[in-house]
Amino acid sequence: MKKLAIILLSITLLSSCKKFLELTPENQISSENFYRNANDFETALTGVYGTFRGLFNSSTNIYFGDLTTDNAEIQWSSPSISEMQMDQNAVNSTNAYVSAAWNNCLVTISRCNTILGRIDNVNFDQTQKNRIKGETLFIRSFAYFYMVRIFGNVPINDDEFSSPEDIMAADLTLKPKEEVYIKIVADLKTAEGFLPAAVNTDKSRASRGSVKTLLGKVYLTQLDYTNAAAKLKEVIDGTQYAPLALSYSTLFSQGNLNQRESIFEIQFVAGRSMGNNFSYLFTPAITSMAIFPNNQQGAGRIVPTLNMINSYEAGDIRKAASVNDSVLLINGTKTYNRYGLKFVDLKATDVTDGSVNFFVLRYADVLLMYAEALNETNQTTNAFQYINQVRTRAGLPGLAGLTKDDLRLAIERERRVEFLHEGHRWFDLARTGRLKTVMNAYYTALNQTFRIEDFELIYPIPQNEIDLNPAVKQNPGY
Repeated sequence: MKKLAIILLSITLLSSCKKFLELTPENQISSENFYRNANDFETALTGVYGTFRGLFNSSTNIYFGDLTTDNAEIQWSSPSISEMQMDQNAVNSTNAYVSAAWNNCLVTISRCNTILGRIDNVNFDQTQKNRIKGETLFIRSFAYFYMVRIFGNVPINDDEFSSPEDIMAADLTLKPKEEVYIKIVADLKTAEGFLPAAVNTDKSRASRGSVKTLLGKVYLTQLDYTNAAAKLKEVIDGTQYAPLALSYSTLFSQGNLNQRESIFEIQFVAGRSMGNNFSYLFTPAITSMAIFPNNQQGAGRIVPTLNMINSYEAGDIRKAASVNDSVLLINGTKTYNRYGLKFVDLKATDVTDGSVNFFVLRYADVLLMYAEALNETNQTTNAFQYINQVRTRAGLPGLAGLTKDDLRLAIERERRVEFLHEGHRWFDLARTGRLKTVMNAYYTALNQTFRIEDFELIYPIPQNEIDLNPAVKQNPGY
């Protein structure tokens, strides 16, 4: 881990030091001539967002949230070992996606620490300074939240590293997940006070609404249903977001920028190496396919399972907007093949450079989380109106009269079809304690020998971290 910290230091925005290099090239910016005014901190914050989006602009988030579940499977004929491990829930400590998530989160946290450690030493408009601090705390909290759900115990460090001596002196051992959650909650509460109450029209930037939403999700993950309900109700009562502003399909197709349902999103621009590869990941690897310009083929790396396709109720308009099992070929015929449609840019001239924006947090999630929190605090009757808002938009009849246990399962099913390919499924099942039950039943139904054991409810610490720092202990079972 100490070596990783050195790597983070070397690539962290504007983090150089005369101890490493006596002469700094004129075209490079060092920490000694940066962080001097508001524009410098705005630039540094842009770098934080740029690193954080690495979790969402490729396969990492979808592999963890969907490929590891009954939502998706690999169709590609020659996947990598790491991909197969994710698909079969047989991940080891050298898995490339495990390392990618670990590294991305720690780079993001390191960049946030630099901003937060320096900003109070520079004089500029306090309102602007507070906003930058609030956004930075939100991103750092999200990175910690991502890590703690995947790995359990993780390192906590707020320091900026300016030399190898700083790194070697730092405590980078794993801290109990309970301590990590205390930090996440504290940082989000602070961030909430720093950010303005008005809705942010640029949904690629953190707002008070996104902080409240994430804090509600954190509480829900901790099974603190009372605080989760209170915080999520604040988002609902704020009336700044709405799930019915657009049809479901419009949310996930080209031009879905800054929609009213969006609370926090990752924005993409095609043609500038700033796009996503969802169009490639979610569509079939068929050379004679004719669904994209120039008859490009997909990768078939994350396609919906038959179980997923069959999970939609009759009349659910989300099915046609989310999945398809009929592929148009260049000869004008069609062939059976399952693939995803959400976030797929059907106009993309390069399927690895799509322009459809990705929702990290959206209002439908708030409604379903709130319904879950109400149900778990024995307010089942009140919960129906919130899950039914989501169902109404999907063209489905409302639910009523279910028991607490039945509504719990109904919310689980609703979340599955609502958030396919948004990276929620694994975390939802893990949060509710249903991961082993659902996934092992799924494997049994397919006559597969795969099983999820207790230790696999979290992932292994990357082996290279343990090799470099003996103080870091591997998660039990790996």
